[in-house]
Amino acid sequence: MAGGLVDHPDRLWRNPEPAAAYDVIVVGGGGHGLATAYYLAKNHGITNVAVLEKGWLAGGNMARNTTIIRSNYLWDESAGIYEHSLKLWEGLEQELDYPILFSQRGVLNLAHSLQDVRDSVRRVHANRLNGIDAEWLDPAQVREICPIINISPDVRYPVHGATYQPRAGIAKHDHVAWAYARAADALGVDLIQDCEVTGLQISGGRVTGVHTTRGTIGAGRVALSAAGHTSVVARMAGIDLPLQSHPLQALVSELLEPVHPTVVMSNAVHVYVSQAHKGELVMGAGIDTWNGYGQRGAFHIIERQMAAALELFPFFARAHVLRTWGGIVDVTPDASPIVGLSEVDGLFLNCGWGTGGFKATPGVGWCYAHTVAHGEPHPLNAPFSLERFVTGALVDEHGAAAVAH
Repeated sequence: MAGGLVDHPDRLWRNPEPAAAYDVIVVGGGGHGLATAYYLAKNHGITNVAVLEKGWLAGGNMARNTTIIRSNYLWDESAGIYEHSLKLWEGLEQELDYPILFSQRGVLNLAHSLQDVRDSVRRVHANRLNGIDAEWLDPAQVREICPIINISPDVRYPVHGATYQPRAGIAKHDHVAWAYARAADALGVDLIQDCEVTGLQISGGRVTGVHTTRGTIGAGRVALSAAGHTSVVARMAGIDLPLQSHPLQALVSELLEPVHPTVVMSNAVHVYVSQAHKGELVMGAGIDTWNGYGQRGAFHIIERQMAAALELFPFFARAHVLRTWGGIVDVTPDASPIVGLSEVDGLFLNCGWGTGGFKATPGVGWCYAHTVAHGEPHPLNAPFSLERFVTGALVDEHGAAAVAH
């Protein structure tokens, strides 16, 4: 203890030089890549693992998301993997022995029309059948959960009710990444920063290594987990993935006293709002429609987010925007991820999470590690194979992903 504060180590993980070869190389040092490496070591005893990150650990989408965590998805396949993830979130701070500031403050999804009401009630019933906590609230009950929301009937988008998941919430994204990185490092995983993959080494239809800006590294298996750039890396192996990459913007306000006790999402008004632990309002909406890899976006998207927020929270008009930023999200035709095997032996895919990647971090890390370790999908990610775009067994979650979250 020093001055009443716990001493924090100068470094949470080693910064090693790359070895000549590894049993598994994970491409992408964000939340998914770090979680995958951790569960490979912890659950499967595979510790000769390297995580390669072209920049700094968790400097991509993990540092740029809005930290919402929930599992109330409509379809059984989506609900399964997200609920598994939520259960892991609930014990993650204890498991990793690091404060991730997981706050189960609940998530409200608002309904503004009769069709919204019908769709929302349907989702509540579907969630309950899958063992997920879900409630339907009328406008007065919505106001009880979130007193600052405008439920007047005389507005452009009146609130007719909302779904509510009490166990949902937010976490501190940087702390989550640091916790996984520290735990993976302690188990022997090499976390290698400033190491961009420039090519894949393939022989006889099998991946045997990766070419990087720090030399060629051999690998028994390679697990791609590079979010919006996964399609770029996969193309190095001749795989053309059904992905489109888009900028996704978000913003925070100046620091405020606690005023917003939960998370509010609205597809119709097109915004979602929470309040971070330090006090800033965190807001986001949909993706920029153009394709690109720039971590920025168009001003009119931010302008529309502000207008949408004021529809629901008129008293936010006096708040000031502190900063805005953008990430790169990869979106599939059915708005569900691709997690599984590829046509190249030993090359695995984890991509297409669109706007829902952060909340899936523990769950997909667990399932993807199983897939890489055993060479076959975990039951929870089996429905999200690349082959579904050939068979037609799609998992259409456009309704859940209409607003970035």
